[in-house]
Amino acid sequence: MGRFSSIHRTRGYKVFECATNYASGQLHGYRWMYAKCRENGLRVRKEDVRLVLKELDPRGVSSRQAGRLRRRRYFSRRPNFIWHLDSYHKLKPYGICINGCIDGFSRKIVWLNAYTTSSDPKLIGGYYMEAVQRLKGCPRVVRGDLGTENGYVRGFQRFLVSTHQEDTLDSYLEGASTANQRIEYWWGFLRRQCMEFWISLFADLRDNGLFDGGFLDKNLLQFCCMGLIQDELDDTSQVWDAHTIRPSRNSREQPVARPATEESPAKETKLVLSMVWWFPCGSSKTEPECPEKSFSG
Repeated sequence: MGRFSSIHRTRGYKVFECATNYASGQLHGYRWMYAKCRENGLRVRKEDVRLVLKELDPRGVSSRQAGRLRRRRYFSRRPNFIWHLDSYHKLKPYGICINGCIDGFSRKIVWLNAYTTSSDPKLIGGYYMEAVQRLKGCPRVVRGDLGTENGYVRGFQRFLVSTHQEDTLDSYLEGASTANQRIEYWWGFLRRQCMEFWISLFADLRDNGLFDGGFLDKNLLQFCCMGLIQDELDDTSQVWDAHTIRPSRNSREQPVARPATEESPAKETKLVLSMVWWFPCGSSKTEPECPEKSFSG
């Protein structure tokens, strides 16, 4: 008990302060909180963070320990071979729509934006083109759902990465949103780490008669909360891209490293997770050459 008291005095309050920077910090598990501490310059042990959270938030620890998800097998050839994009609709009844895209191999967040709509194909197409311009390349494949909001992305992708008749894989794939595995899993992660707070807050406003779903109420929430939610999305994606991905039991081919690193630590993986395989705009190549710098060691 004396050891834990020392930990609590020297490090616990710093961890608690980091947890309460945002109201949704109460949803974080000890691994995610450890990553946030490292991002904020706090040099703490993961075990110390676990003990502090267990003492400060026993109810949250118990709720996170209940139940485990049995995942399907997933495989992607390399970084930027496939991007998964989708919209998150849990806040849509309150006038806030979230759209995101994730790289299938490295699990790096390509974009994550909140706006008043996610049904405008010009808006989603703009997200895609901004990412292509920022990263100076496009993926081999984009996976989206069957909605009309992805019409511009489909056209842009098929124009930038043309395919031949003998190609068995189209440059744009579409299907049911629930089968878009990478991004659907990440939406669950996003809800656990920050969106659950906002969903509960807005639901309380509605249940107490303070939100009727009208134009004025939606605009008030957008004016007051849109910037805060976008800040949390940026913070979540930043910490996600900096955290170390744990080994997957379902796939030995998936890397164990940080999504945003340009050079993989030798102890973690020999695969580089930075965006090094690219299709230049207008290229019709189906298999780009693998540059020598893409491997370390």
